[in-house]
Amino acid sequence: MIQTIRDAWKIPELRQKILFTLIALLAYRLGNAVPVPYVDLDALGAYFSQLQNTVLGLYNVMSGGALSTATVFALSIQPYINASIIIQLLTIAIPALERLQKEGGEEGRKKIASITRYTTVGIALVQGFGYYMLMRNGYGGTGTMLTDTGTWAAIVILMTFTAGSAFLMWLGEQITEFGIGNGISIILFASIISRLPSAVSSIITGITNYYTPVDQTGWTQAKIDNYFQFSPFGVAGILVGGLALIVFIVFISNSERRLPVQYAKRVVGRKMYGGQSSHLPMKLNMSGVLPIIFAQSIASLPATVAAFLPPPAEGSFWSGFLNAIDTDSALYMIGYFILIIGFSYFYSTIQFNPIEVSNNLRKNGGFIPGFRPGKPTADFIRKVLNRITLFGAIYLGIIAILPIITGNIIGVYQLAIGGTSVLIVVGVALETVKAMEAQMLMRHYKGFLEK
Repeated sequence: MIQTIRDAWKIPELRQKILFTLIALLAYRLGNAVPVPYVDLDALGAYFSQLQNTVLGLYNVMSGGALSTATVFALSIQPYINASIIIQLLTIAIPALERLQKEGGEEGRKKIASITRYTTVGIALVQGFGYYMLMRNGYGGTGTMLTDTGTWAAIVILMTFTAGSAFLMWLGEQITEFGIGNGISIILFASIISRLPSAVSSIITGITNYYTPVDQTGWTQAKIDNYFQFSPFGVAGILVGGLALIVFIVFISNSERRLPVQYAKRVVGRKMYGGQSSHLPMKLNMSGVLPIIFAQSIASLPATVAAFLPPPAEGSFWSGFLNAIDTDSALYMIGYFILIIGFSYFYSTIQFNPIEVSNNLRKNGGFIPGFRPGKPTADFIRKVLNRITLFGAIYLGIIAILPIITGNIIGVYQLAIGGTSVLIVVGVALETVKAMEAQMLMRHYKGFLEK
């Protein structure tokens, strides 16, 4: 990857794109450091410190910590991601949008992009209002987290959040058009990476607290401070495990099931076309990180709702229920794993239609050896799709559950959403490198792929 960036830097046009992307990310990080007015940042930070393993904790990581500091970009690109998913699902449910996407050409794609932008603004207004009410009313005995609860303060906060989300949507489109591509993914990548130093610090602090002796009778403070300030074995284990996790993600992300395809020979005039062999690639992880995000949102919903309510009395039914479904409990991990498998099948079905693929092969004179064109080919493709989707779902489940299990073993619960973050970061990095290599190959440059 480093060699690819070096090779791209030598090309003036790609160098300009890289510089434009870096300037755009700098503007994004500057906006992440500007808080909105009328917010008590100390009270808000103390409240979010209790929500690390909830939906809001996940959103805070994806916003680069902006949600817990109520900055201009607190909503980050979540409204745009939600709007894109909603429009994508509606194109399947609404025939008019489906025709616009498939038959509208470039004009149809522009209309769908425009609808997505308006939907993003609407979702940002709703999420901004919910976030404002959270800060105004306070939950769990925190009290209000605003210095001014008047109407004008509400308008300023809500409009600032909405404008910040809309600006990030525009910034992502500019990176896609004038930068190195994948603008929204690049912004999400920068958000997660910016949290890396604080995440490492939290993990080391957790390991220190875990390995510090409980019985400190007769110990001097200096001896306590010098005793296992960090566990070398714990840190080394996390580093080795993190590297192994990255290698595993890269391997699966580049893996695919290739179905052999043979094209029949046909005579057009005096020339003969076809007859060559090809393959139909099917990614093992076809649905990406979306199943994890949605599964975590639903599985963390009880803990999120409980965070908004006063804590129940110790020994009561609700106290035992919340402990049973806590984000580090076995019941939560089982439900989380099952939801990931369900959403993986759901998204693979949406993104890959075996009947449509079979019809396209037949129209182009292609067929899979051993299967008749039409329904037999579609059934075979669906059978293969179900198998690789199961494998991909189990892979996503392992990536999501493994940090939680590790956190329970070593007593560091900040690792709960580490798998999701690593999966997003590695996936975006691979996509960006492939996009840069493709642009270099288009310019007849001998880049990383030929070495």
